[in-house]
Amino acid sequence: MAGLAPLLLGDGRLPVGAYTYSAGLEPAVAAGLTRDHVPALLRARLSTAAVTEAAAAVLALRAAGGDPVDYGPVQRALAARTPAAPLREASATLGRGVHRLARRLAPDHPAVTALAVMRPRPLRPVTLGALGAVMRVSEEDLARGVVYDELQTITSAALKLLPGDPLDTVAWILAAEPDAAAAVDEALAVRSPDELPARTPPLTEQWALEHARRERRLFLA
Repeated sequence: MAGLAPLLLGDGRLPVGAYTYSAGLEPAVAAGLTRDHVPALLRARLSTAAVTEAAAAVLALRAAGGDPVDYGPVQRALAARTPAAPLREASATLGRGVHRLARRLAPDHPAVTALAVMRPRPLRPVTLGALGAVMRVSEEDLARGVVYDELQTITSAALKLLPGDPLDTVAWILAAEPDAAAAVDEALAVRSPDELPARTPPLTEQWALEHARRERRLFLA
C-alpha cells in the first residue's frame, strides 16, 4: 500500500470531500481577486497556511507512532493558529472525510481509534497524519501531499470560479514548484507542536469570516 499511497493522497478524486473546499479562493474572488492573481495567491498560501498544515500533518504522523497515541498537542497548536472559526469548522468537516477513509482501511489501527475520542473533532491535518500512518507513507511524502493538495485545491476551484484555459492551471502548479519544495522542507524541519509556524494570512481569515455569512456559496471556505 505504501507505493500507491502518496499518489492517492495527491489525487483530488480521493473520496474525502475535498471538492467542497477552495482553500480560500472563493472568498478571495468575492473580495476582487482575478484570474491573473491566482499564481500570487498560490505562492502566498505556500509560504503560510500550507506550511502550517503540512507541518501539523507530519507532527500528527509522528504522534501516531506513540503509545498511547496522543494528538492533543498537535490539535491544540493547530487550532490556536487557525483563529477564524469558519476555517476551523471547515477543517473539522474535511477531517471527518479523511477519518472515515482511515476507519474504512484500518478500523482497529491505534492511529485511527485515537481520532474517535477527540473532542472537539480533529482538524484535517491531524486526520491526514493518522491516514498517513495507516497507509505507511513517509513524512516527506505526507508533507508533499499536503502541499500539493493546496495547489490542486485552489487551481481546481479556479476552473469553476474563474473560467479560462484549463491548461493554465497546470502551468501555475509547475511554476509554483520551487515554493512548494521550500514549504515541504520547512514543514519537515518542525520538531514539536510548539514550533508549529503561526503564519495565518490575515486577509484569508477576514475573507473566511465574510464568506461564512454569505447565503450563496459553492465551497465551504
